[in-house]
Amino acid sequence: MLSFVNDYSEGAHPAVLQRLIDTNMEQLPGYGRDRYCSSAASKIAEACSCPQAQVFFMAGGTQTNQTIVSCILKPWQGLVAADTGHVNVHEAGAIEAVDHKVLTVEGDRGKIRPDTLDSYLEGFYADGNHEQMVFPGMVYISHPTEYGTLYTRQELEQLSDICHRYEIPLYLDGARLGYGLVAPGTDVDLDDIAALCDIFYIGGTKVGALCGEAVVFPKGDAPEHMSTMIKRRGALLAKGRLLGIQFDALFTDDLYKRISRNAIDTATMIKDALREKGYQIYMDSPTNQTFVRLDNRKMEELAEHVAFDFWERSDADHTIIRFATSWATSIEDTKALIDLL
Repeated sequence: MLSFVNDYSEGAHPAVLQRLIDTNMEQLPGYGRDRYCSSAASKIAEACSCPQAQVFFMAGGTQTNQTIVSCILKPWQGLVAADTGHVNVHEAGAIEAVDHKVLTVEGDRGKIRPDTLDSYLEGFYADGNHEQMVFPGMVYISHPTEYGTLYTRQELEQLSDICHRYEIPLYLDGARLGYGLVAPGTDVDLDDIAALCDIFYIGGTKVGALCGEAVVFPKGDAPEHMSTMIKRRGALLAKGRLLGIQFDALFTDDLYKRISRNAIDTATMIKDALREKGYQIYMDSPTNQTFVRLDNRKMEELAEHVAFDFWERSDADHTIIRFATSWATSIEDTKALIDLL
């Protein structure tokens, strides 16, 4: 059975596993106070061109989003996100579970358009009853988005300017950030994200780590007692070394970006083949996610040999499905999928 259902089916990159093995018997301080967490944080700060950056490690994306929101937002504030945003659609109400509302705006191919955000915020404060409403306290975007699309540097600049005008932070979910950084045609690099976002996280779970996300406050302005707040959310690992060692490996010799390119290369092979065979690609994604509209009979036939992700019904006879590639997807499996198409 070929698997293209997600980008975290495999374990970890061999270099990450080897570092874990090599350091396994070392006795180290707990809760992220070890030298590997410090080293990883320094390497990430350097990669972001932000020597003042503060970096915190957590185990998973939903946990990270929930923890950041609960630490940043005031009780009367909510989180602004695209209607297709992960926090709104696929996190089981995690944001609402910490007593904050997800305030949705219409997305454009998974992205929040700057003019949409500007109109929403202007309209909120123009409403004479806004004191009785949930205040927008943070803007959430993901890069790549849930549809594999990417923000341009100009779009990030515009979103950043709007957020600063309204004095609310811009928060970027980077669960698949590695794949966005190496996508063809992108003009956004890690230092751009650090310069334009107030908070972001670098995804490890989907990009070569067993688990783990690195939260970055590029301006060094993390909330007071951030580690204590992470602990209160049950997100502080006693064996914090496990996360630090993995990110230390991923940010050594540019490994994070180097292994991300495989996901792009294999996804490009799939997209090219789909076009050549006459399939309808649903969303033009430059990253590792490929969305295609299939006849239901073809989908059922394919499902006998390939694991893929259901996305949404197109009509009574067609379904949108997703193929996801990763740092570990093999050329052989990619070619086998193409043959089945």
